[in-house]
Amino acid sequence: QTPILSSKSTMILLHFYGANYSKTKFITLAVVSFLLSFSSLSHQQPLFPPSSFIANPRLQKAFIALQAWKHSILSDPNNFTSNWDGFDVCSYNGIFCAPALDDPSIQTVAGIDLNHANISGYLPEELGLLDDLTLFHLNSNLFTGTVPETFHNLHLLYELDLSNNQFHGPFPSVLLSLPSLKYLDIRYNNFEGTIPSILFDLALDALFLNNNNFTSSFPTNVGNSPVSVLVLANNKLTGCVPSTISNMAATLREIIIMNVGLSGCLPMDIGELSNVTVLDVSFNEIEDELPESIGSMERVEQLNVGHNKLRGEVPDSICSLPNLENFTYSFNYFESEADKCLKLKAKDDTFNCIPRRPLQRSALECKAFLSYPVDCNVFGCSASPPPPLPPPPPPPLPPPPPPPPPIQSPPPPCSPPPWV
Repeated sequence: QTPILSSKSTMILLHFYGANYSKTKFITLAVVSFLLSFSSLSHQQPLFPPSSFIANPRLQKAFIALQAWKHSILSDPNNFTSNWDGFDVCSYNGIFCAPALDDPSIQTVAGIDLNHANISGYLPEELGLLDDLTLFHLNSNLFTGTVPETFHNLHLLYELDLSNNQFHGPFPSVLLSLPSLKYLDIRYNNFEGTIPSILFDLALDALFLNNNNFTSSFPTNVGNSPVSVLVLANNKLTGCVPSTISNMAATLREIIIMNVGLSGCLPMDIGELSNVTVLDVSFNEIEDELPESIGSMERVEQLNVGHNKLRGEVPDSICSLPNLENFTYSFNYFESEADKCLKLKAKDDTFNCIPRRPLQRSALECKAFLSYPVDCNVFGCSASPPPPLPPPPPPPLPPPPPPPPPIQSPPPPCSPPPWV
């Protein structure tokens, strides 16, 4: 399909050809006139650089996209894109070419990696021309703006890392339509608004949304997600951890939902996450006791429930987990801890209500807090109990007794005939 260029893209090409005239010696006034003839046309006119300079149409489109991007860069202090000035796009810094998946005889741009380049600018719509792109990494730059809607053309995109930039606006809904996407990292940006629930129905493997400005309810369908890593930390979410989180048991390895505003109680079902190695729910408003079922999560290495409103005893089963390396349960209201917990090398039990332990809350503060009981049902997050079973049917009535045999009346006495 012929790419459609804006008049801006046309002028970018004109600028490129003019700037490289002395280098190539192949650009004639006729070619420049040809380009100028298109500059006054509508934005619906197709335009390619001359095919004699670029190996195939896919690299032609890549040339257009990358030149548009170069002209959208506002600052490049490390001169990362300084060699983005020739027709050989496969030699550009951060650009990786490979045989096309549908035609191995054709080279195409398959990956972009500008991580830690400290570039500022924005993403132009022309990037949607890179429809063979499988990897797009922009970690740790200063890009701003939004994700172009033309990204819906990137049907092969497998990894997208926009983390640690200055992107803003609502969650980029165009990312929900990428059929091949497995790794999505948009952390440390300024995205805001709600997190679309459909995101947790996608076949992703890793999802990083942390350190944005999302204000949303905690996704009740999170259990539908097949991710191995889920990080939602440092956003403004409301609600509780649903019991359906146990549906992630087969795939989930790490879950970090610290400092998001969770309330309510941790469901007992959380203990079914038997493959999890990292569980962090710290800096929330979680109440009641720590589910003893967590003691079944034998692969847990890092466990952090600090800075909540938990109470009761820290169970021995949790402190006996065979792979537990670090257990933080400070800044809660725990009243006791199993002896096994005291033997852990890396633990933090400070600022609780545990007798004879150092650095605990005052007795007055503990008494005031613990005098109010917790009812997990009031948060509306507990799993709905199954509907009551219908009453058993009444026992069948006994069969009616057989009817009594008919009574045979004796025959009437015979009267003697009158002649007797």
